[in-house]
Amino acid sequence: MLQLGWKAGTEQYPPDELLGYAIVAEEAGFDSIDASDHFHPWSESGQACFVWSWLGAAAARTRRIVLGTGVTCPILRYHPAVIAQAAATMACMAPRRFYLGVGTGEALNEYSSTGDWPGYKVRQEQMAEAIELMRALWTGEKVTHRGAYYQTRQAKLYTRPDEPIPLYISAMVPNSADFAGKHGDALITVGGAEPDKYRKIIESFEAGAKDAGKHPSRMPRMVELGVAYTEDADAAIEHRKAYWAGTFVPALFTERIYTPAMSEENGKVVGADMIRQSTCISADPDEHIEFARRYIDLGFDHLIFHCAGPDQRAFLEGYGRDVLPRLRELAK
Repeated sequence: MLQLGWKAGTEQYPPDELLGYAIVAEEAGFDSIDASDHFHPWSESGQACFVWSWLGAAAARTRRIVLGTGVTCPILRYHPAVIAQAAATMACMAPRRFYLGVGTGEALNEYSSTGDWPGYKVRQEQMAEAIELMRALWTGEKVTHRGAYYQTRQAKLYTRPDEPIPLYISAMVPNSADFAGKHGDALITVGGAEPDKYRKIIESFEAGAKDAGKHPSRMPRMVELGVAYTEDADAAIEHRKAYWAGTFVPALFTERIYTPAMSEENGKVVGADMIRQSTCISADPDEHIEFARRYIDLGFDHLIFHCAGPDQRAFLEGYGRDVLPRLRELAK
């Protein structure tokens, strides 16, 4: 079933304002909220609340909407045992409406807070071990783990949900999608590139899942899409540049770029044309339907719409009224 979600940008909005938008998102008919887990924002003018506190508040103030992290890095500034506990608590507070999204992180959040930034191969090895440890703890058994990167001694989670916690794994390229298929329950990626990239990502994800004895057709595929439903395209572009320009620069996800100021400096290369090419900024619902349908046709079944402004409430209400119902009709 097609799921239509909203991106809660903790890197842009203060937590109390963002919580108000989460309530509006549920009222507007969104199915899910995908919340960033950042230590630093992408720009000096941004925000960076502790997402686990925010998610607890969101769980208490909503009743239906699914909540998740997009994404948590459980390998450096967090010990995986702590994230296993945090996720289990969230799944108890929001029964059957929480997922844990994980990824190998950015220096912006990990190096800045720990002084540690291993190469990607090591971080992927850490991720595999972290997932193994978290899943072991979610069984409720006492876990003594003596791994290459993490240790526990008779660790046990005494607060756990009745249902399994879905584990979504981020993959920005085909090679990491294979890892996501093998170790995760679902895929997370970000839209805006050429369709062939996503065909390869999904193909790799499915291959990894099959190698692990899973059924890929039963595994959700999530994609985050940049959008703005507004007449004021110039303002929408300026808001995205002001808070999110760094996300358009691949080096931000691989190199030791660890302060918002450094992110902003690298983001200066991002122009209006680059933003227009990778997002849908329009007041025409037909254009948004067509934009989303491209990803549905590629095989994604969980779309997360990320609006950077200028008016977040108007976006949520407008999309809920004009776009989401039509997308659901298309998916029938």
